[in-house]
Amino acid sequence: MKKTKISKAAAKKPRAKAHSAKKASAALRSVKAAKPPEADGKLTFNHAMIYARDVERALIFYRDLLGFKLIEDFRYEGKPVYARLHAPGGDGTIALHQAEANASLASDGVRLYFEVRDLDDFCRKLQQKNFYITQLPRMMPWGWRHAYLNDPDGHEISLYWAGENRMKKTLKAAQKALDRKTG
Repeated sequence: MKKTKISKAAAKKPRAKAHSAKKASAALRSVKAAKPPEADGKLTFNHAMIYARDVERALIFYRDLLGFKLIEDFRYEGKPVYARLHAPGGDGTIALHQAEANASLASDGVRLYFEVRDLDDFCRKLQQKNFYITQLPRMMPWGWRHAYLNDPDGHEISLYWAGENRMKKTLKAAQKALDRKTG
């Protein structure tokens, strides 16, 4: 399996290639500088693996539509089979992995959550690119605004903005528990 760290666009332009190499080097330095999880004995979350029938198609969705930044790109016979992407507004990463030919991609009970401040505008931009949103943004009973959609392989995604209501759900649950104990 051949490992590359540049995008197709970067491969076409010598300047872009050097720039992408700098980005990859910076990403590698940040990973090396990060405190390893075993150093403090606490479990850390690394990334979510998303299996795809077509990694290139998944890349178009996560990179080009949602804005994730490509940090690793593994190819086999010129075809992407694995890619690691960094969230555009945080530390989170996801990995796209080529699924086996007959493997089920069903992920019942799992949904990916991505938070975006201007949820309505973000969803409008997806729709302008002809992407179908299964539930347009709306206020949920717990006070967060959510929209729902599926990636090209059917994995459920929630786009949301919690805003000032971020802790209200947790605080309400804590208050109910306290009321039960004292009541």
